[in-house]
Amino acid sequence: MTTEPEFITETRAFYDAVAADYTAAFRGHMDSSPVDRAVLGIFAELVRSERPDGKVAELGCGAGRVTGYLHRELGLDVSGVDLSPGMVELARRDHSEVEFTVGSLFELPYGDGGLTGALAWYSLIHTPAEELPRIFAEFARVLAPGGHLVMAFQAGDEPSRQERPWGHPVTLDFRRLRPERVEELSEEAGLPVTFRSVREPEAGEKAQQAYLLARKPKG
Repeated sequence: MTTEPEFITETRAFYDAVAADYTAAFRGHMDSSPVDRAVLGIFAELVRSERPDGKVAELGCGAGRVTGYLHRELGLDVSGVDLSPGMVELARRDHSEVEFTVGSLFELPYGDGGLTGALAWYSLIHTPAEELPRIFAEFARVLAPGGHLVMAFQAGDEPSRQERPWGHPVTLDFRRLRPERVEELSEEAGLPVTFRSVREPEAGEKAQQAYLLARKPKG
């Protein structure tokens, strides 16, 4: 019997505990996030230009806030996968027209080359640095040649520890990442970066926010 890594167990427990409060806190967040909307719009256009009926997945979708936006506002054929059953339950409740699955970034529930687009929207931030190459290998596996990957994350070096959020007895580290390191990981996995941007913190944020787009070569 294989023992699950502690960081996976802790991440699942954290998000199961805070699922309802977290979802309520970020409801409507896209309305006040023009940069997020712009990056997602670019991603959607790239996916459609590659394959109009291409399938897209949000990998680490939480309660489906971004997944639902991609389906509802941008018209993509999108599904979502997340480690937390509590988050997936809320995603299914709030976005019943989208398919959501409980699963891990280390074993994605998609076939080889089955996706034209994939999102890792703040979903790399709980994985130890030494484990990230495995996740990028999975991203490369599930993307079809010509497929696009978009990533968003807090830029920096020092982690941010969340202790007892909304009074729940859980703690979790949110790891910040250097954009140049994420670019290296993506390119080492065979997904060259095609776009990169970093914006300054906005109200309530404590770190720069980074956005990267990558593409799996056709040849």
